[in-house]
Amino acid sequence: MLMHHDYSRAIPQTWQQIAKLFNALGDEHRQRIMLTFEPGERLTAGQLAQVSTLSRPTVSHHLKILREAGVLEHERQGKEIYFWVNKDFIQGSLQQVITYLKNDI
Repeated sequence: MLMHHDYSRAIPQTWQQIAKLFNALGDEHRQRIMLTFEPGERLTAGQLAQVSTLSRPTVSHHLKILREAGVLEHERQGKEIYFWVNKDFIQGSLQQVITYLKNDI
């Protein structure tokens, strides 16, 4: 039996980031938030709360998780913080999983 023994104690940094991605997207509310964005669109927490069943503080909490996982980018403009989908990060992470499945399994 051939196994990767070197992963039995520590997950590589790349996979730790991928785990954060899947964890962030594993919540139904965060999935709904992600699906709200149109391609290239930037939205504020207030705008997302307006179309959500969640309160603004709850939306902000979910945005923080998505941002910390790398799923969303953000930028402050005056008093507002605008969020947008970090497509490069998501695509890169998913490509790493696909490459692993093609090559290692």
